[in-house]
Amino acid sequence: MNKLIDGKAIAATIHEEVRQEIKRIGGRGPSLAFLLVGDNPASESYVRAKKRACALTGITSILRTFPSSLKEMDLLAEIERLACDPSVDGVLVQLPLPPYIDETRIMCALDPEKDVDGFHPLNMGKLMRGIEGGFIPCTPLGIRELLLRSNIEISGKHALIIGRSNIVGKPLAALLMQKREGGNATVTVAHSHSQNLSSIARSADLLIAAVGKKGFVTAEMVKKGAVVIDVGIHHSSEGICGDVDFAGVAPLASHITPVPGGVGPMTIAMLLKNTLLSYKRRVMIHPDEKT
Repeated sequence: MNKLIDGKAIAATIHEEVRQEIKRIGGRGPSLAFLLVGDNPASESYVRAKKRACALTGITSILRTFPSSLKEMDLLAEIERLACDPSVDGVLVQLPLPPYIDETRIMCALDPEKDVDGFHPLNMGKLMRGIEGGFIPCTPLGIRELLLRSNIEISGKHALIIGRSNIVGKPLAALLMQKREGGNATVTVAHSHSQNLSSIARSADLLIAAVGKKGFVTAEMVKKGAVVIDVGIHHSSEGICGDVDFAGVAPLASHITPVPGGVGPMTIAMLLKNTLLSYKRRVMIHPDEKT
C-alpha cells in the first residue's frame, strides 16, 4: 500500500518554522520583490499565492507589475535598482517573460546574492560544483525536502528524472548526486530523445516526472515499491492533474505525491526559506547552510 506524501502539510510546517525564525530574529524582517510582466493569468495566480505565503510568515512582499509592452532595457533598469536597494533581500522575476525579452539576459542581470529563485548562472554553477553559499532553485530544493522529511532513503538509490529543464531537471540531477544529506543517488536524466524509456523507468527506485505531459508516466513504467514524485500540473475539464497517471501508478508506488498538494506547495515554501537565508546573510547572521 502506497504512502501519500502530503506536500501541503509539510509546506505548512516549513512556513511555521520560517515564521518563528523571523519572529526570533526581530528587526525589519526579510523582504522579497516580485517583478511581473504582462497579464498571464497563471503567472498572476502564482504571484498571488507567493505573496499570501509571505504575508503569513512575516516576509514583506513588494510587487512591481508592468505591461506586456515593457521594454527589456526598462526591466533591466528595475532589476538594477532593486539590486542596489539595501532593504530588499530577494528579487524574483516571474516566468515566463514575453517572447521579445531575452530571459537569459534577465536572469544574468539579477544580483546573485538576491536571486532567491536560484536561476542566476553563478548560483547554478555553485550547485553543479557543490559549493555552499549560493541559492538552490526552489522546486528541486522542495523535492529534496519532501524526500528528507518523509524519511525516504536517497543515498545509493537509482533516481530517474524525466525532463531536462533548467528549472527542474538539470538542477535536481545535480542536487541528488551531491555528497551530502539528501544526495549520493545514482542519477539518470531522460528526455524526449531517450530510447527504451519504459525499461529505464522500471529500474528506478525514485522516479521524478517533470516532462510537462499529462499522464505521461503510466503503471507500465513504474517498478513496484518505487517512490514517485510528480512535478507536472495540468488543468483540464476533469480538474488538475500531473505528469503521472495517479490512479494507475499509486497502487505500485511505496510513496507518491498527489497533484495538487504535492510538489507545488513545497516550491513556495523553499522560496520563503531562500528569502530568509538571503536576509540572514545580509544582516550578518550566520545561517545554517543545510536548512
